[in-house]
Amino acid sequence: MTLCAAILCGFVLDLLFGDPAFILHPVVIMGRCICALERLLRGLFPKTPRGEFLGGCVLAAVLPIGTLMLTGSFCLLAFWIHPSIGFLLQTFWCWQALAVRGLRTESLAVYHQLERHDLSGARKAVSRIVGRDTQNLSEDGVAKAAVETVAENFSDGVLAPLFYMILGGAPLAMAYKAVNTMDSMVGYKNNRYLYFGRAAAKLDDTANYLPSRLAALFWIVSAGLTGQSVQGAWKIWRRDARNHASPNSAQTESACAGALSIQLAGPAYYFGTRYDKPTIGDPIRPIEPNDVVRSNRMLYAASIAALLVFLLLRVAVCIALGGAG
Repeated sequence: MTLCAAILCGFVLDLLFGDPAFILHPVVIMGRCICALERLLRGLFPKTPRGEFLGGCVLAAVLPIGTLMLTGSFCLLAFWIHPSIGFLLQTFWCWQALAVRGLRTESLAVYHQLERHDLSGARKAVSRIVGRDTQNLSEDGVAKAAVETVAENFSDGVLAPLFYMILGGAPLAMAYKAVNTMDSMVGYKNNRYLYFGRAAAKLDDTANYLPSRLAALFWIVSAGLTGQSVQGAWKIWRRDARNHASPNSAQTESACAGALSIQLAGPAYYFGTRYDKPTIGDPIRPIEPNDVVRSNRMLYAASIAALLVFLLLRVAVCIALGGAG
């Protein structure tokens, strides 16, 4: 049961401390590696669509495989030195792979600015957690962006890392974080990354396909646990879960919109260009700052529910197979 204990301890550490600024986060290291590999690969491959695509394929293979091998080797070495050292390393990386506290902290910073009616401050705060242009967002637009971020990032910041931890411990969770970080940096359909980032984007879609759907189900459960509309969450998830260019991004957003009886998504600006994205949910009532708080309650409820279910399943499988877990 060592892995289960490490995951549980890592989860608790994330709830308590989030991502302290004085600790160099693995995602920062991954980001630096991506930048270095991009420069190298763009120099090695022809500056043609095919050349850029092949370079992107190499990046999409090297970073997650390298991350898995490196972290796995360190874990094996740590356990070889002493089981307690191996346990501590697994716990530390499980902690760093999760983002429950970070999501709460950043989204509530937006909420507090909205409560003060400081629109400029709210736009600045939300710009830290979204990719869209924020300088012209209204108060409703800022609140909507924050709610969307909490819902969407529950999938790739909490549920998916937990899912891969249960399957393969901290090394597999870190490999997933490498895939997700690549997508966030190069998975854009713009002139620079249309071909170079295609493999990374497709790999991220594949890695998140099952976790995003599990995340939506846990979000629907969390609606009931926090007094929101389970029926609405189920209905809108079933109807609007595909209302996004990504096959995964609208999964938890749709469940959240239905749970809160609000409408999310719709047109947005990215790098000065308007994108007419479809809406998600029904505008039964206007969105308000308190929806950020409600979404955070569902985030915590869904995260704890997922943790408990995954741990119970891992323990049950280990007992059935006679393993240590």
